[in-house]
Amino acid sequence: MKMTIWSKFIVAIPLAVILLIGLSCMVKTEKRADNTLKDAFEGKFYIGAALSANHINDEGQASMQVLKNHFNSIVAENVMKSGMIQVREGEFNFDQADKFIEIGKKNDFHIVGHTLIWHSQAPRWFFTDDEGNDVSPEVLSKRMETHIKTVVGRYKGQVKGWDVVNEAILDDGSWRQSKFYEILGEDFMKLAFQYAHEADPEAELYYNDYSMANPGKRNGVVNMVKKLQDQGVKIDGIGMQGHVGLEYPTIEAFEKSILAFSDLGVTVMITELDLSVLPSPKRDMGAEVSTNVAYQKSLNPYTEGLPDSVQNQFDERYLAFFKLFLDHHDKISRVTLWGINDGDSWKNGWPVRGRTDYPLLFNRDNTPKSVVKDIVQLASQY
Repeated sequence: MKMTIWSKFIVAIPLAVILLIGLSCMVKTEKRADNTLKDAFEGKFYIGAALSANHINDEGQASMQVLKNHFNSIVAENVMKSGMIQVREGEFNFDQADKFIEIGKKNDFHIVGHTLIWHSQAPRWFFTDDEGNDVSPEVLSKRMETHIKTVVGRYKGQVKGWDVVNEAILDDGSWRQSKFYEILGEDFMKLAFQYAHEADPEAELYYNDYSMANPGKRNGVVNMVKKLQDQGVKIDGIGMQGHVGLEYPTIEAFEKSILAFSDLGVTVMITELDLSVLPSPKRDMGAEVSTNVAYQKSLNPYTEGLPDSVQNQFDERYLAFFKLFLDHHDKISRVTLWGINDGDSWKNGWPVRGRTDYPLLFNRDNTPKSVVKDIVQLASQY
């Protein structure tokens, strides 16, 4: 039958509509595939990265563009620690910390300060007098107050939250016998949070530690936080350092800690996240920075890249953790990677110097690993 011009037009309309719908779907699919990490987690939690002095002093490097594209929160890896800021008593050097803050303000990042009180990377003068003897509790508490109020006060209203105390509880739940503890006892924790709150009443205040999925440490931190709360001390969150491996800790143990900490009425943050693929000299070494193991070739097996089997394990493990975080996004306010690309990571030198590790979500050339798109897709389901 011969078609009229009108009938041909009628047929063409639905065909055009179908083509337009198909094109629209292709555009939407392409847009979805191009989503960044910060887009994927919008409305769920901040996604952050730690900045080293290298990043802070070279904003033009390619990894900084990755930071701006994929992340919306930053934390200082080292430049805000007491040993960097106050090498000698009363001589504060804020040069690097100021640059870090400026990067955050210029790019509208959520800024986290790390860390005010930590037994490691604290200057020796903090704990001793002119003759090398331990100072009195009164002197140490005054030095803590001066340091905390000077640093927090300088960045009042700019830093959204502070890691007030770092790594004060051991894996068995007992207190680390640091100089802070030896001189002041448990009170050093209360005083640190008290001084930080007085310096900036609006800033959130956190306790941060590694191996937080360990039952002993979990219980120790819960007990410590409850004591602070009973004393009326402001503590807003607990940072669970995510220095994990392919086999440890279990997802179930990590989840138990998220729930236990959330039950305290504080927010939970996943901090210092990295996933090592390298053999560990011993199971679940945590992240004690003083650990140093002699180099062995068997402990550095992937100098030329990862085998497919290990890459698959890596992808599955990261997805499992991000599924856990998304399942509990109502309890988690932030997830922060400890670096931007694999070349940044401290895991290349800890606990064995000179190794090649692949613990982050971006390769050394700043390209995203295949798991990034899988994480973005996973987040779209929540």
